[in-house]
Amino acid sequence: MRILEETKTVSLTIDGKEIKAAKTEKILWAALDNDVYIPNLCAIREKNEPFASCRLCFVEVKGREMPVTACTEPVAEGMVVNTKGEKALRLARIAFELLLASLPVDCAHCSKSGSCELQKIAKHLRAKLSTKRFRKTLRGLPIDSSSPLFIYDPNKCVLCGRCVWVCQKKLSIAAIGFAYRGFRRMVTTFGDEPIGQSRCQGCGECVDVCPVGALVFKREN
Repeated sequence: MRILEETKTVSLTIDGKEIKAAKTEKILWAALDNDVYIPNLCAIREKNEPFASCRLCFVEVKGREMPVTACTEPVAEGMVVNTKGEKALRLARIAFELLLASLPVDCAHCSKSGSCELQKIAKHLRAKLSTKRFRKTLRGLPIDSSSPLFIYDPNKCVLCGRCVWVCQKKLSIAAIGFAYRGFRRMVTTFGDEPIGQSRCQGCGECVDVCPVGALVFKREN
């Protein structure tokens, strides 16, 4: 039995820390399970295939020429991972600045300030919550406060897909989903109707998984 169990795990090193992980696990979850933080927004552990859209979880793996995304790369026996390599951090910072270029940042007036994932990522990357590299382009979309439970501000949405996955896959409600392409891409209801008039059941789970201030409970405002 012991031999069987050992074959199901691998030993690897992340930032000099020797750990064990299930052989089917991805680097991201192996790291987070062992208190090694890797920036991420779109990662959902229960999802079989990761979105891999935020491009914030780059890490360096010994023997690989280029950094890999930790949410898609499976662990391997003897793997050596560096989450603080300059190549990986440079790619993550660029992705972070691209994201910020289309977001209004007003932490002083946001109810998620202090628990916002963007603030945590900025601190980890030693980056500012602003960008000079890319031109600021805001969408100016209307805020939806039609739900009796929460407010949805699509301008603050980082398109991580967590709320969509919870609503569609976990709860099978499908009140919200992705619509449009490119810069116009957004999370919305069918036909862009107000959330309060949609099939939303007001469970609030979308708010719980939102990593930023796009979805907030009204009692928090």
